[in-house]
Amino acid sequence: MVGSNVDVGAGLDERKAAILRAVVSEYIETAQPVGSHRVAQTPDVAVSSATVRNDMATLEREGYLAQPHTSAGRIPTDKGYRFFVDSLRAPGRLDATRRQRVSQFFAHAHGELEQMLEDTSKLLSSLTDYAAVVVAPTHDTARIRSVQLVGLTDRLCLLVVVLSDGAVDKRSIELREVTGEARLAAATAHLASHVVGRSPHDLHASRRRPAGPPPTGDASTDQVVDEAMGALVALASDRDEESDQVYVGGASRMVAAFDAVQTVRSVLSILEQQYVVVTLLRDVLDRGLSVAIGEELGVPPLAACSVVVAPYEAEGEPAGTIGVLGPTRMNYPQALTAVAVVSQRLGRHLRDA
Repeated sequence: MVGSNVDVGAGLDERKAAILRAVVSEYIETAQPVGSHRVAQTPDVAVSSATVRNDMATLEREGYLAQPHTSAGRIPTDKGYRFFVDSLRAPGRLDATRRQRVSQFFAHAHGELEQMLEDTSKLLSSLTDYAAVVVAPTHDTARIRSVQLVGLTDRLCLLVVVLSDGAVDKRSIELREVTGEARLAAATAHLASHVVGRSPHDLHASRRRPAGPPPTGDASTDQVVDEAMGALVALASDRDEESDQVYVGGASRMVAAFDAVQTVRSVLSILEQQYVVVTLLRDVLDRGLSVAIGEELGVPPLAACSVVVAPYEAEGEPAGTIGVLGPTRMNYPQALTAVAVVSQRLGRHLRDA
């Protein structure tokens, strides 16, 4: 859902609506106040400059437009942008160049989840020219896809856990006695048969070490399984205690996106506060929005900003959040399309990884 719960623009006739859309589109393109003569040349506005001038004055009185200077044209207000966004249809298609960039990125995206999410934020920023934010999957949604015990020395092994969201966790285990590869393989198979498909979050939810797999009948193998189970629960504990990881790409693009230096400083400061970013994006989604504009964000330092946001899935379940942050004068159609495409491709990649 793009729109808000407020029935913005309900009282506008089609001519005023067309004029307002023309002003917003032109201002997004040029960053200059828009005059009546320029609007009258728009294909969807088939009236004289005088009529446009009168309607723009009405739109200003109703709070959709503002006039920065007496002799200047008009610029959209947050209410004007909201009308424009709510009047957009479903996200369209990226242009051929951007589509190719997305396809190439996900065709070659490999490695651990953290690096891929960081690279995804950079991709989204490059598609939109705004700061991009990717919030990593929440810890309680992932399931254990595989476990492996890898021998390092005679008495040291590495527990490697691959999760359904693509994350890879590792923990070294100091074994009590010399253990060969055959026993590690047997312990791996026995452990996997009892933990694959379970959530690390559930393993640690009770805040105590749960009972491990039943005995194999071999005391030495059982000891390795028991130690590996303890390491697995410790990994789950670490994941539960971690805060949501946020990856920000293209923060430097804020310099070009905003005119006021103080606004840039405020935006960069907010982007450094991970908890604030996560809370902001979740709040926008919880209100049923995919776009929040200016004061709708509820964060005074971001009053000159807009956010376009979407959830992404892993294994068919809601996982994390992806979005872009830019000026209220952002290219909303392009931003909505880019966020929608990248979120869908990211979810598909996590599913197929």
